[in-house]
Amino acid sequence: MTDTQTRPAWQALLAHADQLKLSHLRELFAEHPSRFKDFSLGQGELLLDFSKQRITRETLDLLHNLAQASQVENWLKRMVNGEAINHTEQRAVLHMALRAPLDYALPLQGESTQPEIHHTLDRMRDFCQSIHAGQWLGYDGAPITDVVNIGIGGSDLGPRMAVRALAAHQQPDLRVHFVSNIDGADLAPLLARLNPRTTLFLVVSKTFSTQETLANARSARAWLLAHAPDDSAVARHFVAVSTNLKATAAFGIAGENVFQFRDWVGGRFSLWSPVGLSIALAIGFHNFEALLAGAHAMDQHFLEAPARENLPLTLALLDVWNTNCIGAYSHGIFPYCQSLEFFPAYLQQLEMESTGKSVNREGEPMAYKSCPIIWGSTGTNGQHSFFQLLHQGGQPIPSDFILLRNSDFPLPGHHAQLLANGLAQSAALAFGQTAEEARAGGIPEHLVPYRTFPGNQPSTTLLLERLTPQTLGQLLALYEHKVFCQGVLWNVNAFDQWGVELGKQMANALLPSLSGESCPAHLDASTRGLLQALQ
Repeated sequence: MTDTQTRPAWQALLAHADQLKLSHLRELFAEHPSRFKDFSLGQGELLLDFSKQRITRETLDLLHNLAQASQVENWLKRMVNGEAINHTEQRAVLHMALRAPLDYALPLQGESTQPEIHHTLDRMRDFCQSIHAGQWLGYDGAPITDVVNIGIGGSDLGPRMAVRALAAHQQPDLRVHFVSNIDGADLAPLLARLNPRTTLFLVVSKTFSTQETLANARSARAWLLAHAPDDSAVARHFVAVSTNLKATAAFGIAGENVFQFRDWVGGRFSLWSPVGLSIALAIGFHNFEALLAGAHAMDQHFLEAPARENLPLTLALLDVWNTNCIGAYSHGIFPYCQSLEFFPAYLQQLEMESTGKSVNREGEPMAYKSCPIIWGSTGTNGQHSFFQLLHQGGQPIPSDFILLRNSDFPLPGHHAQLLANGLAQSAALAFGQTAEEARAGGIPEHLVPYRTFPGNQPSTTLLLERLTPQTLGQLLALYEHKVFCQGVLWNVNAFDQWGVELGKQMANALLPSLSGESCPAHLDASTRGLLQALQ
């Protein structure tokens, strides 16, 4: 067992879990009538209710003892001071600087990061205004009507999620599309619907060498040049978000149309940087600034709120409790908001790429689990598919329910039904239905076993006043900071992702075999057989 879990704070928590494991949420609510008041927190227009978690006041005390023993506050100071807490890549972690005001000091090697960041924001504002005003013209003088973001991972998931989430705030007369998969089925149907005269491509790749992104970008370039008079059209229809100026220039992208960002911006934390250019184009730069402001407000809460009132720390502690103490290896994300349909996928990368690790910061194997499997879907769709497993599948699956007090697309009668379903599901998962209650409700005796629901499924509910750029910024920063805290509590580096690299290297090695070359001799029998079948 590693040193982390042998600490007294861990051992006290595990011993407490053994005592509490037979408790049911029905009993916990009966014994503690003020649970909602005592187990809920707020920040701005966001309310966090965690009263349906399988915890007591003693659980919270022990969890906060763990946070103190893990030195969460000290690690936070190190991050804010610009230390290279991403130690395997020797990088600072300063995505909070991307949404901070110009006069806000977040240092890197003794200097403020803000002048450089705000210079880039000014360039982004000017670019967006030129597109929205119809001043940026294509190769034959037509204004831009469609923008295609070409990226993958953090260069796609965050912007795609935010643009979909803020559909109610989108600019008129400009359509923003996303392409990420190297499968031609992602790009080809989109190109078939677009006009090359009025389409602008954003190629988002820090190194400008990401295999999938470059393959899609080259195909888009070939499509454009099949219609344009000469290669000079590339400079009018391609913009890059990258640090590799040599490669972008070789592609044909003008230097003034390349937006750069620093290596202390991790991909899954990058939508606040020029990676979010597609967001700014979709919703207008003033709304992009509101998104940044919402995130900064959550940053300030995270930095200043006492531990007992700190929303990100609370979420992280609850995840540690559910994963390591009640054995829940899966975590559902259920936004009761269709505009947040891509939010579960965004969190999959944010959380699983950050804390899906089995080696601690000292390079030692961990004897305990870290990140649960993150998955989910929008309500009410999920209720008619996988919620059956949550209600009667017999395994603990914590959930996050996200509800809006006011709909972003109001239709008479719709939103009340949506909210009623969200509230009902979290209550039904928590309290279930006993055999006696089923009988009392008139269920025939032979059906009682099928109409009995054990309940005791833990959940947290996040209530937002409405979905705006400001509140979305709060929500995203909340989960970002939760991940930071999880990394400290589980003693893993939450800011590298070496597990992504091995598959890439192997794919590059296999590619020649799919083009007709002989299979490498070292391949396993399965991969060799599949390659031969494909050939």
